Amino acid sequence: MTTSRRALLSGFLAMPLVPLTKALARGQEAPLLPLTRACEDEDEPTLGREAGPFFRPNAPLKRDLFLDAPDGPPFTIAGYVVDDRCHPAPGSLIEIWHADENGDYDRQGFRLRGHQFADEQGRWWFNTVKPAPYSGRTRHFHFRVQRPGGAVLTTQLFFPGEPSNTRDWLFDETLLIAITDASDGRFGRFDFVV
Repeated sequence: MTTSRRALLSGFLAMPLVPLTKALARGQEAPLLPLTRACEDEDEPTLGREAGPFFRPNAPLKRDLFLDAPDGPPFTIAGYVVDDRCHPAPGSLIEIWHADENGDYDRQGFRLRGHQFADEQGRWWFNTVKPAPYSGRTRHFHFRVQRPGGAVLTTQLFFPGEPSNTRDWLFDETLLIAITDASDGRFGRFDFVV
C-alpha cells in the first residue's frame, strides 16, 4: 500500500531541521535526480526563470488550491526556503501559479494561484493539482520566492521524465521536483535557495 500525500506531508513537517545537508536537504536518503545543489558550506541560489505572460499580482493567501480544480490529479508540493549557507529563511514569501489539468491558466481570477509565508523553520507547502503541458511548454509550476528583505526569485519547477522537457527552452535539470507516488496523488519536494 502506498502512503498518502497527507502522510508524506506530515513526515516532511516532522523532519528535523538540522542537519539540512546533502540528501536530507532534498528529502531522500539517496537522491535519484539532479535537483538543486546540495547544501554545503555555501550554496548557489536557485536558478531564476521568467514569470511568463500569466503572472497576476496579489494572489490570495491560500495553500489549498486543490478545490480550484477538483477534477485534476492531486499534487502536494513542499520544501524549504534557505539562504546560500543553508540557513532557514522563516517568513519568506512563496507564491505559486500554474495551468490546470487541461493546460489552461485562469486569466481573470485567482484559480490555481496563491501565496503563503514559510514557517519558523523555512518550510512551505501547497496542495494543488498536477498541471498539464500546453503548446510549446512542458509541465511546470511557476514560483516567486522572497526572503524577508531579500530580492525576489522568479522561477519555474519542472517534472522529471516529461518527454517535452528537452524541447522546452526554459527547462533546466536543477529545477526538477523530486516526486513520490502517493495513494491519493503525488508528493513533490523542492528547496529554494535565495
